[in-house]
Amino acid sequence: MTQPPAPLPQLPVTGNLWRTDQLHASGLNSRAIRHLVNRGGLVRLRYGCYIRASLWEKQSRRIRELQLIHAHAHGTLTTSTGVFAYSHTSAARLHGLFLWNADDLVHILLRVRPSAERLGKDVRGHTRPYADTEVITLGRLRVTSLERTVLDCAMMLDYSQGLVLADHALRLGANLDLMNAMAANLPGRSGVRNLRAVLAKADIRAESAGETLTRELLARLKLPMPEAQVEVQSRVGRHRLDFAWKEKKVALEFDGKVKYFDYKPTAEVLFQERRREKALTEDGWYFVRLEWKDLFREQEFKNRILAALRRSSP
Repeated sequence: MTQPPAPLPQLPVTGNLWRTDQLHASGLNSRAIRHLVNRGGLVRLRYGCYIRASLWEKQSRRIRELQLIHAHAHGTLTTSTGVFAYSHTSAARLHGLFLWNADDLVHILLRVRPSAERLGKDVRGHTRPYADTEVITLGRLRVTSLERTVLDCAMMLDYSQGLVLADHALRLGANLDLMNAMAANLPGRSGVRNLRAVLAKADIRAESAGETLTRELLARLKLPMPEAQVEVQSRVGRHRLDFAWKEKKVALEFDGKVKYFDYKPTAEVLFQERRREKALTEDGWYFVRLEWKDLFREQEFKNRILAALRRSSP
């Protein structure tokens, strides 16, 4: 007769994130911990740090990426002691910046580079010198400032990724003049040309990664550049368009918006958007609507824009 599976060992009642020593202190030995991991009660986030599986499973990808940073902090007993600061994409996540296609490694800034073995496979250490003013404290974690974070990321990521991050940072209050001054002090550094290109094209008006990438694609394909965030009037009120060629009455709107603010359109918002579009169409406006997939069909994208502009020509 088949025996029923043994009951899972009991996790601590309080908390959701534990180091190995904390689990041992609660009465769970190494075998019990392995059993919990194998049976789906615990998730091992990194060496020596675990999270309650029921919590991990319901978290979004963005929250999981943040959780990996906090697991590192918890596992290394990190407080604001000044040993290191979270930097690059880790700092970007802690600042709430939008990242597009970036890794989920933990990036830290140190005065002296330790061995890779000491850091761990999921951690990248960086040693570019920094001033005290370039590190702040968020919660209990030392993190590079918003401006320093943009610089570090733009020097590590590609142009499109850096532009998405820089646009959002400007909306969160990053100082463009300060970032340009900081970039001027980095001649010859790897990635500095990409950084300067990003800062030259960053635009505070972008409200989503999709809008940023649309603007970048329009420029790269050498298409006529529209104006961003254009306010127009219709019979139902004033409206703001993502992009518009006002003289031709062509509007370019990015749908499926992953807003920097985790914006998700409600049924009411969608209804009002279609109502607005209908009213503007009556006034002679022509709409080109884009989704994420359209940004990766470049020739089709170009043809749609040119066709719309020709259609609206006298």
